[in-house]
Amino acid sequence: MRTSRRFFLSGASALAATMVAGGASAQDVIADILKSSGRSNWDDQFDARASQGGKVASTLPIVSLQTVAYTEQAIAQYQNIAMQGGWGPVPDTKKLQLGVVDPDVVPLRRRLMISGDLAQGAGISEAFDSYVDSAVKRFQARHGLPADGTLGQYTYAAMNVSAQVRLGQLQTNLQRLNERAGTLGNRYVLVDIPGAQIEAVENDRVVLRHTAVVGKIDRQTPIVDSKINEIIVNPYWNAPVSIVRKDIIPLMRKDPNYLKDSNIRLFAPDGSEVDPLTVDWSTDDAEKYRFRQDPGAGNAMASVKINFPSPDGVYMHDTPQQSLFGKMMRFDSSGCVRVQNVRDLVTWILRDTPGWTRQHFEASIKSGENIPVQVTNPVPVYFLYISAWSTGPGVVQFRDDIYGLDGANELQITSSL
Repeated sequence: MRTSRRFFLSGASALAATMVAGGASAQDVIADILKSSGRSNWDDQFDARASQGGKVASTLPIVSLQTVAYTEQAIAQYQNIAMQGGWGPVPDTKKLQLGVVDPDVVPLRRRLMISGDLAQGAGISEAFDSYVDSAVKRFQARHGLPADGTLGQYTYAAMNVSAQVRLGQLQTNLQRLNERAGTLGNRYVLVDIPGAQIEAVENDRVVLRHTAVVGKIDRQTPIVDSKINEIIVNPYWNAPVSIVRKDIIPLMRKDPNYLKDSNIRLFAPDGSEVDPLTVDWSTDDAEKYRFRQDPGAGNAMASVKINFPSPDGVYMHDTPQQSLFGKMMRFDSSGCVRVQNVRDLVTWILRDTPGWTRQHFEASIKSGENIPVQVTNPVPVYFLYISAWSTGPGVVQFRDDIYGLDGANELQITSSL
């Protein structure tokens, strides 16, 4: 048992080694978990391995040759787990957290052990102790959820996706990783759409990581392969036709002062400014006008816009709605990508652009002046759809399949709750 238990943290290679040596198989590992009644029966060496390795936080980029190798290991691991029956459902009717003693903690412990989040040495009991608390937080971190240790609807939903479905998700995403790994360059920006996360990568290492807000299910953020060639400080915001049609016209029908209060000006096709009160908002005629919001604190892009050529007309930007970054499910935009702490990212992008130090950038924002800046050495930018990958032995990352591209309804957690 000593060697085979490594399977949970080190994947297929450790499992193969034990089988060659005549040791126990994955079936034995899962069987022992199900039979366990206390901590005293478990291997202290495994506990040490579980506590020392497999950290979820990593500077390894989502798309890299190393990630491909780790994801292949994870697939072998999940193939064996699925072959042995996977994990059972965890009852999802109670709020379980540290200090609770409840029979439902028993299947929770078993679930966390099989996926490698809880050391087998923690044993099986009804107590939601510090071992379980740490394991739940690790599970939540691997699934892009707030690591608060509390079992809520999103954590239960992620936990009760079967091992077989997770295996399929890994296999689907391995194909996506294989297509792009090793092709992105030495310095680039990656937006992972399902993860609502941004990585600034340099020399195969994540140097900045940003929380993002991406497109709604009905206004999806597209796949992008481009180069950031312009930064606009204190940008004007020109409302796209989709937002005019779906949002602005209905708002104007309710409140005729909406445009004025939002510092949005209306321009005719010939460039002349139009008084909103002269427009018939009961029709869709307003779609022919251009809606431009002046720079300022209330501007939809706030302090800065990150531009790059895109057939879909999308871009990255700041936002006055900073509270959105604190949401669990950040699929709230009309296709463009909002960036938390965007000034750090822009400073990194402008590193090779003469005169644009952080100090000058901040001063330019305070000036309120609209300033376009051409980026010296344009930085590649990629919007990709990666919802499952691995960043190390036993560290398998899963995200909500927000746009339903992975082929299993169970993975569309956000839209099912």
